[in-house]
Amino acid sequence: MTSDTSLQNLANNPSCMDDYDPNAMHVAKAREFIWQFLNPVSTVETLALRDSLGRVLATDITSPANVPNYDNSAMDGYALKGSDIATSRLKVIGTAFAGRAFDGTVHDGECVRIMTGAAMPAGTDTVVVQERTVADGEFINISEAPKPQANVRYAGEDLKLGQTVLAQGHLMRPADLGLIASLGIAEVQAYRKLKVAFFSTGDELVSIGQPLSIGQVYDSNRYTLFGMLTRLGVEIIDMGAIADDPILLEATLLNAAQQADVVITSGGVSVGEADYMKQLLTKHGQVMFWKVSMKPGRPLAYGKVGNAHYFGLPGNPVAVMVTFYQFVRDALLRLMGQSTPVPLPMFQVQCTQAIKKLTGRTEFQRGLLFTDADGVWRVKPTGAQGSALLSSMSLANCFIVLDDTVGNLEAGATVQVQVLDGII
Repeated sequence: MTSDTSLQNLANNPSCMDDYDPNAMHVAKAREFIWQFLNPVSTVETLALRDSLGRVLATDITSPANVPNYDNSAMDGYALKGSDIATSRLKVIGTAFAGRAFDGTVHDGECVRIMTGAAMPAGTDTVVVQERTVADGEFINISEAPKPQANVRYAGEDLKLGQTVLAQGHLMRPADLGLIASLGIAEVQAYRKLKVAFFSTGDELVSIGQPLSIGQVYDSNRYTLFGMLTRLGVEIIDMGAIADDPILLEATLLNAAQQADVVITSGGVSVGEADYMKQLLTKHGQVMFWKVSMKPGRPLAYGKVGNAHYFGLPGNPVAVMVTFYQFVRDALLRLMGQSTPVPLPMFQVQCTQAIKKLTGRTEFQRGLLFTDADGVWRVKPTGAQGSALLSSMSLANCFIVLDDTVGNLEAGATVQVQVLDGII
């Protein structure tokens, strides 16, 4: 199920799909529904290697040569013939440096002083490290014989000619730049940047730098969204904070959908809430509104407005960040062209404090991973977990993920944590 028609059918007639309940959507099910409608960008750009960081490869990178392209020494020492390993005394006939090979052939009873990375001299296949030798004029005495072919890096040992080095759909990381550079490749083919437009909704929102009146709050959501989107390397279109004016909201929504591949809003998607934003999305899009069984972030909307994918996030600041990381992040990576987005790392540790929780929903409590006096990783909640307490996200370096079967926990219980450092 990947067509807009199927999305329209599901938005208008939820009963057309088995196990679909918009009033009790599990986290995993919501991810599954979103995933099936994602169509990555297809436009390809040629980029200089340094400009490809954070972009997604549109073609495979294959090795044009063996890496390394010659046999070389893995250690400082002496290059010799394997048949001479048992010979404890060898004549040194020259030196091989990295970038300056020994010009000659090594015969029985001879060796060459060799530096790490230097090409193996003709006639040699083994290196004895210098710490296992004793110099004696123009000879060396071997104190501990190496195994045959020891301490040699062979041509093609890292990469072989014609080998696929990085596959289409790979998200470029710093190590990949060096890897491709080691092949002598200066340019790569990558998908164009994803365009993401976003705006906040609500009469109560005030831009920073302006005085607050009673009942007003500063629009923090656009700043956290800006930060999270910047980390993903997308092209950002900030549409501002929009008041609850149906004409202004409609114009902003349609303008955003025309400019961007993805539109993200915060606020105005609470299930059952009679607000302008929901009415506009129903009028102009194929959008589904869900009550996701999670805390924070219960209200969530997903669909399309025109050709743009749409994500309607809750208005509470923490809920915006939680829903972004649990639903939007992977979706954007997929739309960017990444073949298999890597989920946020998750592992089990002991929680040092008791946790209160109701069963029946998944909770993403903000936590702090730390090492105890014995160097063992532990976790503890950051404190109060209200969805309006953005300070809890600033303090946290992980989510404590408690699925719907988990209830109250005593101190010392083992919990799952989802690492955020380097992500948020």
